[in-house]
Amino acid sequence: MDPSIRTTGPDSAYPREGRFIRRSRNHRRGLAAGVVIAMVAALFGFGVARSAEAATLGAGSYADTLPAGRSLPSGCGSVSTNPRQWVTANAPAGAVPTNDWWSSILFKKTDCAYGEPLYAHPISYDTFGNGLGFSYNTTAAISGTATGVSEYHYPYVQDIRVGVAGLNSPDVKVDGWSDWTVTPYWSGGGRTMKATIGHGLPFSYFQVTGGDAQITTSGTPAVWSNSGATIGFTANGHDYVAYAPTGATWTVSGTTISSALAGQGFFSVAVLPAGGDRAALAATYGQYAHAHVTGTRVSYAYNQSASTLTTTYAFTTTARQGTATGTVIALYPHQWNYLTGSTPFAQTYTSARGQMKIVTGTQFRTTMKYTGVLPEVPAVGDSSGADLTTITNQLNAELANPADIRGDDTYWTGKGLGRAARIAEIADQLNLTSVRTSALNAIRTRLNDWFTASPGKTSRVFYLNPTWGTLIGYPASYGSDLELNDHHFHYGYYIAAAATLAKFDPNWAKSSQYGGMVDLLIRDANNYDRADTRFPYLRDFDIYAGHDWASGHGAFGSGNNQESSSEGMNFANALIQWGQATGNTAVRDAGIYIYTTQAAAIQEYWFDTRNQNFPTTFGHSTVGMVWGSGGAYATWFSGEPEMIQGINMLPITGGHFYLGDNPGYITTNYNELVTNNGGPPTVWQDVIWEFLALGNGDTALANLRANPGYTPEEGESRAHTFHWIRNLAALGNVDSSITANHPLTKVFSKNGARTYVASNISGSAITVTFSNGTVLNVPAGKTVASGAQNWSGGNAGGGTPPTGNPTPTPTPTPTPPTGTFAATRYLQTGGALPGTSGTAGNLTLAASTGNSNGTPVNPQVFVATGLTATHNGGSATFDLFLDAGATVANGSQIRVSYDLTGNGSWDRVETYNYFATDPVPGWEHYTQAAGLQSSSGTLGNLSGGQVRVEVWNAIGNGTTTLGIGNQSLIRLPFS
Repeated sequence: MDPSIRTTGPDSAYPREGRFIRRSRNHRRGLAAGVVIAMVAALFGFGVARSAEAATLGAGSYADTLPAGRSLPSGCGSVSTNPRQWVTANAPAGAVPTNDWWSSILFKKTDCAYGEPLYAHPISYDTFGNGLGFSYNTTAAISGTATGVSEYHYPYVQDIRVGVAGLNSPDVKVDGWSDWTVTPYWSGGGRTMKATIGHGLPFSYFQVTGGDAQITTSGTPAVWSNSGATIGFTANGHDYVAYAPTGATWTVSGTTISSALAGQGFFSVAVLPAGGDRAALAATYGQYAHAHVTGTRVSYAYNQSASTLTTTYAFTTTARQGTATGTVIALYPHQWNYLTGSTPFAQTYTSARGQMKIVTGTQFRTTMKYTGVLPEVPAVGDSSGADLTTITNQLNAELANPADIRGDDTYWTGKGLGRAARIAEIADQLNLTSVRTSALNAIRTRLNDWFTASPGKTSRVFYLNPTWGTLIGYPASYGSDLELNDHHFHYGYYIAAAATLAKFDPNWAKSSQYGGMVDLLIRDANNYDRADTRFPYLRDFDIYAGHDWASGHGAFGSGNNQESSSEGMNFANALIQWGQATGNTAVRDAGIYIYTTQAAAIQEYWFDTRNQNFPTTFGHSTVGMVWGSGGAYATWFSGEPEMIQGINMLPITGGHFYLGDNPGYITTNYNELVTNNGGPPTVWQDVIWEFLALGNGDTALANLRANPGYTPEEGESRAHTFHWIRNLAALGNVDSSITANHPLTKVFSKNGARTYVASNISGSAITVTFSNGTVLNVPAGKTVASGAQNWSGGNAGGGTPPTGNPTPTPTPTPTPPTGTFAATRYLQTGGALPGTSGTAGNLTLAASTGNSNGTPVNPQVFVATGLTATHNGGSATFDLFLDAGATVANGSQIRVSYDLTGNGSWDRVETYNYFATDPVPGWEHYTQAAGLQSSSGTLGNLSGGQVRVEVWNAIGNGTTTLGIGNQSLIRLPFS
């Protein structure tokens, strides 16, 4: 196959070596363990080693010899190789990076020679024997359909190839790297070349010996400027500029541009953004052309009092000519949206992550809000009455097997540990000490087993390999050994469970006990300590891209990839929780850095909540996987919409409230799932309802109550699902506008009233101050929730949970006094249906997908719960504000459902005739005068019941605006 031709996407993995599927979480579609092992053995070969020997670390230990029958990472061939054979003597000492955007030139090298395309952005590169290929592809390739596997990619399409005349290198090596740059090295035919390339660099910098610099273009170049040392030309529709030293000239012959470089041996090449005066841009860029970037470094600072994360991205430059410093820098959306102290150019670059904005200098800085995490959502809604009975029964049912581990490998062990940690946290809040003890014992027993190595032990053991600079757990899974995949996914569960255990058993977490083993897992997946060269710095986290890569080797035509961004966030949250529990602020702050940065990246690149980054023709509001070259509405293991979207939701924990930062997007995401699935979820229902609860807790709770026979996702429990959804229905949505001076805090808002939550896992009382002046006094070992909800929970120290001492500011919005039923209910944002009006606003009713007269399709849903009142014998009346603008032939419809006792069963359902809107802009009023179309059941008194209002477009090809807040209302027939 021509090495310049690559295919893209999951189905083109290993285009030269045959495809190996990396993940199969879905048991219905997965392979039996023995078959997988046989496949792996046949493809890669098992390592052969003597019985494992143990190196002690506190009370724990790890193997320092490969356990018998276990595998090491495989390099370019079928057996493990030393990755340092592919670096030069100039490369930094210590562990080599993996899981990086450039890993394929160091790891699974094609034919043990070159890498796959390297998606640095705005330029993509590829390595060949005669030089470095460039691609600035600004046209997305879309594949699939809206309801099937769909991908978008900006694949490598070569514009130019840069090298040295006569260069014929048998392979490419790595001469050096920094936080987001790499320097490939070629040597052959008496010529050498080094090229420094990196994320966010429109420039590429070259040092050559033995021949003239040579640029080969795809097609005849259109030269638009050639003045001595600088030449500007267009290749494949994109503008490039090459800068040689003073005194040099460029010669054009056919598709070849060359220069003797005035004997200086260095030059640079830049791609220009479209738009503007390219000659002027070339001159501006020329100021930095010979200030070669020779290093990059990130630094971050968490300001606890202000709850901000400041990140500095610094560039070291070396002047090959002149005295210039700094460079031209292209910023990703998650960077320029939080940029401080710099003003971007008017021009922008196109990339697989959206628009990249341009600044110049030696550094740039971003400032983001850290909005807090919790050990678990507080028990404000299930701590009394029938719901307390429900959750108690569910927790007691877990006494015998709280972890419910489904497999013995690192991933499935981790899932089980995460399940047990959630159970322990909830049981602690509700003072169910026997359940809490059972869950903690399960965690302790399993972790102690994994954290103890001994001669001959081959399972439930970690092995430290200094050659690859990695800690591998056996049995491994999903390529965590052979490909160094997913370490942050697997180990994040271990660390999170250890953090829960550390709160209740701080002695266990000491370095002299098992804390050192936890720290070793952290350092392997994302080493936070630059001085520790046993592991690469932040292995799985791409510093400039702002998110993790699950793929260790990058040997795909589309670069690296990651599907489960939420499991990456589980790791980041685990660091925050562990660091806070053990007093290790370095670990905690590393967690806050990864968590806050990646939360912003997820909103941009997995969810595109601003609707700015996905190609307009992509047709999806989310992706299941992010690739170096784009994204895919797909997973490695399933084509089901629930799993494609759900894989970026699970596991649901107190570190996943970032999913609720944009409640409106939750509706968008959920509606796409329902549309693509042809109806509500039928698998992973619990995970998806928990996600939905972050935008509309009442609806999620209604779904849960209405479907008690659902099958739990393998890492979930019925107790946690009920606890999460029931309490979010009481708390409302995440309010990310308010922060606090403590890392374990969160604010929620429902119907305009806020609940402030703070968790104190230390042994001393603390005072937490929120950014709006609200103060919570939090006793040792407790979680306090106060404001709209008054509750104090948590029992880390034993005894009865004390009442917090809140000073809520401002005063929550008043609600009707106890004993007075508010019959008039207002349709509000977030799906609320309160008895008080709010600020005027609008929601959109989606265009009808066909004739849905009588059956809600993509409705706006509003729910009121906990209602007790007497039926007055009448029927509901309503007044909906509707405006279809100039759209012709739209018809909106309403359905009102009553669950009289709150048991999840709808006792009375009324559907009214649709209201045909006119094509004249302005409000129209849809009332009960339209008439009842159908009804079922009978009305009676409400006793802890609920009412649901659904509004949708039954007919019509256009959208309709629904006025909410203080506009649309319903009057219930109760008093």
